[in-house]
Amino acid sequence: MWYLCVFYHRLLDYRKPEVESLADLFGAFEDKRSPGLPPHSRVLQWRLPQHHHPDSPFHFVDLPSEDIAKNVANRSILVKGIYELWGEGSNYEELEEAIKSYPDDRKLPYLGSESTFKITVDTFGKVMSHQEHNERIRGFSYIPFKGRVNLKNPDINFWLMETDDSATNNGLPPVAQRRIFFGREVGGADRKLIPTYQLKSRNYLGPTAMDAEMAFLMANQAQAAPGKLVYDPFVGTGSILVSAARFGAMTMGADIDIRVVRDGRGPDCNVWSNFKQYGLPMPIGLLRADNNLPPWRPGLKEVFDAIICDPPYGVRAGGRKSGGRKLLKGVVGPYTVPDDKRADHIPSTAPYSLAECVHDLLDLAARMLVMGGRLVFFYPVSREDDLSEDHFPEHPCFEFVASSEQILSSRYSRVLLTMVKTSPYTEELALAARIKHLEFKVNHAKWLEEGNNLHSSVFSPAEVVESGDSKESKESKPKYRGKYV
Repeated sequence: MWYLCVFYHRLLDYRKPEVESLADLFGAFEDKRSPGLPPHSRVLQWRLPQHHHPDSPFHFVDLPSEDIAKNVANRSILVKGIYELWGEGSNYEELEEAIKSYPDDRKLPYLGSESTFKITVDTFGKVMSHQEHNERIRGFSYIPFKGRVNLKNPDINFWLMETDDSATNNGLPPVAQRRIFFGREVGGADRKLIPTYQLKSRNYLGPTAMDAEMAFLMANQAQAAPGKLVYDPFVGTGSILVSAARFGAMTMGADIDIRVVRDGRGPDCNVWSNFKQYGLPMPIGLLRADNNLPPWRPGLKEVFDAIICDPPYGVRAGGRKSGGRKLLKGVVGPYTVPDDKRADHIPSTAPYSLAECVHDLLDLAARMLVMGGRLVFFYPVSREDDLSEDHFPEHPCFEFVASSEQILSSRYSRVLLTMVKTSPYTEELALAARIKHLEFKVNHAKWLEEGNNLHSSVFSPAEVVESGDSKESKESKPKYRGKYV
């Protein structure tokens, strides 16, 4: 059945992938789970209202049942609401005609005297006064409502949504004609999650903590749910695992910095206290582990249902691996830590390039994810290149199901990649992945070859303002434009 899906007008590239991941989670593609069908065949049918731009918040989506539509809408972060559309038109005369022609067997169950209802008026690209709201609602006298009005907690919520045809439509091209929609709400996102879990109120916070909204989107892409085990190999202060735990998943994390996962800033300000703050189940384990030297015993496979992470790529923090520069170069030999110093010893580390980090991440996911498990991670790309799968890291065990871009600067953006494991891990596939990795030229590596780095491309020095013969600048502490994302 076709439903009207109305999105919040933000993070436009993330909207459809989130809905499709949640639809898959709630069983929308049960008839397409045959081993012979690739994951990318499990996509929804979408279409736009008349005269609407693809970036419009209004889309029609084909979902197999109302229960699935409700579950998707209630779990989503970017869906404002999903509605059973009773009518639409370019003016109120067309809208009235459409509503009257909508089948009575679909309308009458929601117009009975035993139910309470409310009509909500919403707009996009325009503002209405309170008087105009009331006039719009009174205009629906032709609908035979028999129930009582309940503005606080109605059984049924009807929505009237109106767009504007002006030249300034929230940054979108103007529509040729305004469009008016009326329908019954099936479900809507709980945006209260965002202020509840916002970083500024977080107990333990680090410089690379993932924004709450983005963390919830990543958890939805990974299909975090009760009974699933989610792992973050770059756990940091645990922001991503907090979102996965909020959706009921069991969580586990690792980080190379033992001071982060063990100590934090004291017994009441650490990764564990972040879960305690929100009353969430604690992680089953936090490890001091190196993504380059995974601690798993030989033969251990298919443990995690999802791996979600934000690998370090040199903007807010650079990647590190065990060994130290002198040890990796062979200047010094391997050392043994005395027993009396093991408790407080911090192993030496060396720089860890993004290309090597991502290869290790894919190898870890190929080995440790269950079949059908999801790997969700951010990857930086140059905005000068055509954004396609050719620019993304690959592995023969995985297939791409979604990619969503977020702009970092005029030159670089980061892409949220969602990959599904489709083949069992074998040594032959691991070797093929290694060869593919050696052949693969990532944008990040090209930049490093030119003597640059991602940080300098994202945070550009402020322009120097010339005043007469002098230059007004603070050379001791340069300013940077842009924001942390």
